[in-house]
Amino acid sequence: MARLLGINHVALEVDDIDEALAWYGQFFEFELRGRSAGQAFVDMGDQFLALATPRRQPPDAARHFGLVVDDKEAVRAALTEAGVAVKPGRRLDFHDPWGNQIEVVGYRDIQFTKAPEILRGMGLDGLEKTDAAREELRAKGLAG
Repeated sequence: MARLLGINHVALEVDDIDEALAWYGQFFEFELRGRSAGQAFVDMGDQFLALATPRRQPPDAARHFGLVVDDKEAVRAALTEAGVAVKPGRRLDFHDPWGNQIEVVGYRDIQFTKAPEILRGMGLDGLEKTDAAREELRAKGLAG
């Protein structure tokens, strides 16, 4: 039996690739990994987000995915400034214009981790974890 190791990419359906890249570009700094007919691939170091057309699914209610960022509150501020409805509370959940539900989490606060060489390559080698996140990793035997 194969063991789950992580997520290589998440694919989102949107109505227009250029509009989606412009919309997400208001809130996240990113580079394109590549592009083909009806698809764009947003680089996230050793992972990527695939945007694909056309949108065939209804808007998401409970189904969502989480993006990890270096500064969650900067995303919250940018979403608020742009008039995007953010669900109340300490979590940062919102819908994009195509109905995809997204949760944004801060790298420092969760057990998700990138290898030091990946962080270095992304220009984030000073990014540290909180004590709680390090304890979560230690409890699983994933950190010293």
